[in-house]
Amino acid sequence: MLLTRRVLLMSGAAALVAQRAMADEPYWYMNDDYAADGADVVAYFGLEAGDNGVRGSGEYVTEWDGAKWRFANAENKAAFEADPEKYAPQFGGYCSYAVSQGYTAHGDRNAWTIHDGKLYLNYNKSVRRRWSGDIPGNVAKGNANWPKVLGG
Repeated sequence: MLLTRRVLLMSGAAALVAQRAMADEPYWYMNDDYAADGADVVAYFGLEAGDNGVRGSGEYVTEWDGAKWRFANAENKAAFEADPEKYAPQFGGYCSYAVSQGYTAHGDRNAWTIHDGKLYLNYNKSVRRRWSGDIPGNVAKGNANWPKVLGG
């Protein structure tokens, strides 16, 4: 009972940290040990819709929130370090459509969307088309499912 009260008294951020620690899967989708499929997450905010994501370089790497992040240049790395939550993909970089449906799938750096100033990755461009049919609705469903879909 005491543990339950402590969890209920935690702030939202502290509760999220506790949920991350209990999850069976890692919080961030990793490919080759890098979050966001190795993409430069800052670069998305300067791309045109439909462009492929920019692969980060092993020369510009930082660690944040338990993951390694790659960038195409020093400027993007510095921007991320100054405000990582602005640039980090939603739903841990997993496929946003999958999370909206209640499961996880990998996120592909070339299937992305910026919506309301936030980055969302999808499994592939075909899934991104499904996601794009109702982005606000899918975001709401994803928010309701995240991070429970990690198995915690």
